[in-house]
Amino acid sequence: MSSSAAEHDGSDLVCQIDNVQGIVDALSAVRWKRHQDAVLELSEHGIVLIVEETGCLQAKVYLQKELFIRYEYSAQARPRFGLSLGLFVDCLNTFSVPGHSTTIEIQYPGPDMQLLLKSVDSLDACIYAEIRTTIPDTFPWDYNFEPAGSTPLSFTVKCAALKEAIDDLEWPGSSIEIILKPLPPSVTFRGEGHGDLQIDFMYYSNTDLLIAFHCDRQVSYRYKYKFLRATTSNIPGSVIKDNRGSKLTIGRGGMLKVQHLVSVARLSTSHQHIDSAGYQQPSRIAYIEFFVKPQEEDDNAND
Repeated sequence: MSSSAAEHDGSDLVCQIDNVQGIVDALSAVRWKRHQDAVLELSEHGIVLIVEETGCLQAKVYLQKELFIRYEYSAQARPRFGLSLGLFVDCLNTFSVPGHSTTIEIQYPGPDMQLLLKSVDSLDACIYAEIRTTIPDTFPWDYNFEPAGSTPLSFTVKCAALKEAIDDLEWPGSSIEIILKPLPPSVTFRGEGHGDLQIDFMYYSNTDLLIAFHCDRQVSYRYKYKFLRATTSNIPGSVIKDNRGSKLTIGRGGMLKVQHLVSVARLSTSHQHIDSAGYQQPSRIAYIEFFVKPQEEDDNAND
């Protein structure tokens, strides 16, 4: 079912994506509770979805326009609107067929400010969905992530290993201490509950897990377990299987940034997105960022 130009008059955005499952995987990674509201921000560069909790945890999914096979943006400003993240993911799932790259069209706004979705690659039938949007009560907080010094405090660890480490440190209501040491180069996750549990990643002894490490001084910050766990708890199995590196950076004041990458490439190699020069686009990646505020404790180390 093709779309006429008249259908799109007045739309801020009309775009098409050819791997719905990749988008579902990316959005599912930031869905840490059942009922969760999100804010979508549209721009000429792509779509950003933002979710947060109690001003202590924020996640962003960046869907850059290069992910889309069509991206027509005509808004004068950057529209922002709210919706249910669970409803959005569930709607996208209805378009997703396992093992098949379905193409859908997304349009905003509809006649009643809805987000409109429909399938465009089937000659037999068209699946159509409308999602009611809202005016957000509050806008997401400004995390203002800044480097902690001239040398970045960061490390990159295999996604599966990071998830396993955080899962193993579970103590109800507890906090997790993250310690970076330059000598020997290492990252320590330490949990406290009925006892102490510690997991060490040594940079030189296991570069298969700890892929990169940058630290010029020892630092230590504590984070609430439930917030730290949210950064990995809902990463889809397909992302764990892909097992890319997840990058963690400690910024000024102990703000923790956790970054994941999710592939949104077409599943069928015979229909890969090819540019005019005949090369497959390398940027079919959705970027996910979590920002976790540290616990405020007098004995927290250093800035």
